Amino acid sequence: MIAFLQGKLIEALPTQVTVNVNGVGYEVLIPLSSFAKLPSPGHDVTLLTHLAVREDAHVLYGFMTTAERDLFRLLIHTVSGIGPKIALNVLSGMSVIAFRGAVANGDVKALSQISGVGRKTAERMVVELKDKIGAAGAWEARSAQRALSAEDQKLNDAILALMALGFKQVEAHDAVRSALSGLGGQATVEELVRACLKTRA
Repeated sequence: MIAFLQGKLIEALPTQVTVNVNGVGYEVLIPLSSFAKLPSPGHDVTLLTHLAVREDAHVLYGFMTTAERDLFRLLIHTVSGIGPKIALNVLSGMSVIAFRGAVANGDVKALSQISGVGRKTAERMVVELKDKIGAAGAWEARSAQRALSAEDQKLNDAILALMALGFKQVEAHDAVRSALSGLGGQATVEELVRACLKTRA
């Protein structure tokens, strides 16, 4: 498995890039979300990758962020009928946070507006991903819609981490507030999460 490529960006198109890694040119398919984050050709770039092996080809898919690659893999491994092409369309048509929010909220209309995703596919995404994305996705989407102060962002990150670990939203919120009052405003996200987990154990 090729986990990432680190080299010089030779060519960048909205759907595909070529990266020179020690004299070998790798052709990598990318979503528009990653294209927007690329440096100019001629500069160094690091792409997280996913290698898909087919009978007729080995295809590399590249991503500028872990969140993009994680969502790509979640789609192709979890949702029946979704292959790499549609997974790239999803990332090109909607941000990771917006997608997670749409699934968590059952917003089939928004999902079905993505190129290549019809209503039935959108409904399948909601059904098959809702348990994996859950309340944390809705919370994350709501938080992204408003600008957060550094303090609120820290609280938000700690709450999301706890929800990912199985806390209910209200429970996570209360636990983080309680931990913050005990540890003080200088506490990091990791310290807050650890303190919350200790009180629950």
